[in-house]
Amino acid sequence: MVSLARKTLRHEWRRFLPAMLAVGFATLLQLLQAALVLGIFGGAAVYVSDSDADIWVGYPGTQSVDQGRPIASDIASLLEMNPQIKSVEPFYLLDGDWRGGHDTGGVSVFVSGVSTQPGAMMFSRVLTPAVRARLAYPESVVVDPADLHKLGVQVGDTASVNGHLVRVVGTARGLRALGGANIVTSVQTARLLDPSPSESGGPTYLVARLRHTGDAPAVVAQLNGHTGFGRYQAWTASAFARLSILFWLFNTGAGAGVLFLAVIVFAVGAIITSQALMAAVAASVNEYATLNALGVGKRALRWVVLEQAFWVGACGVVLASVLAALLIWLAHSENVPVAMQPSVAAGCLGLVMALVAVSGLIAMRSIRRADPATLLR
Repeated sequence: MVSLARKTLRHEWRRFLPAMLAVGFATLLQLLQAALVLGIFGGAAVYVSDSDADIWVGYPGTQSVDQGRPIASDIASLLEMNPQIKSVEPFYLLDGDWRGGHDTGGVSVFVSGVSTQPGAMMFSRVLTPAVRARLAYPESVVVDPADLHKLGVQVGDTASVNGHLVRVVGTARGLRALGGANIVTSVQTARLLDPSPSESGGPTYLVARLRHTGDAPAVVAQLNGHTGFGRYQAWTASAFARLSILFWLFNTGAGAGVLFLAVIVFAVGAIITSQALMAAVAASVNEYATLNALGVGKRALRWVVLEQAFWVGACGVVLASVLAALLIWLAHSENVPVAMQPSVAAGCLGLVMALVAVSGLIAMRSIRRADPATLLR
């Protein structure tokens, strides 16, 4: 019966092609939807995911990395005294009012003040050593190339942030943020651009690199159990990135809208897939009736239907995966915020195959009509 199912699909492929295409498009929609969700809301954690710090220390109760508030500078001493911590850096994150030079009006930006030392942790995955070195010049900034048009500048142009003159000295891909443009500069320039009173000018975060990355949860527990250095809270980098993404996904209007759209996409894909597969099986009732007349039992025919559903789903999933990979690559090359994780892709494909299996089980009801007597009508 195994070879019978495959032979039927091979010789009657036109009959099953609509179901295969339906599974393929449903899979493609789910993969692209997941890629957009990960790409858009992953931008909320770009400060964490584009850096190689193991531990983040910030204001207690912070729900997302962009919601940070200044902390006391002397907390750095507590981190430096911990023998498991290799190095510590301050990270300043503040809001800014950008005024470009090409009639773009005001643009809200996030100013990131980072260390310019070689091997620094912040944005280590997007800033090359040469670009980071340029930030050592006073009042120099780096932006994402995709934001140049929005900011109304080109590399070498000047603009103002919070009323202070800055110069764009380079670009770095991967800095795009959710809700605004990211401007990266040195710690010294960030403090100059900070409109807050000087007495509240502590860093927004302290980031630390450990001697052994696997010790991060234990070190975080030690830091959070310590008192006497003011108010702060420590997170592992992975936990802080996940916290930021979940905050934007479940606590903002944009997240609720995207989740609602994802549910609609899944429901439409499920309906189209199941109907197309059941129609293909129903169209084969006469063939099943012939097989039944030749002595093939209905139990065996049900297994044929299930295997046909499996192969239809597998072919649609493979075709959609290849097409989705090409589209995600194309979107990424055009600076569209997309991202994909193996676990998420596997979840989407597993969901589609489960849907195909359920559709196959429902389609098995057609076998009840596969009576040899119907061939005589």
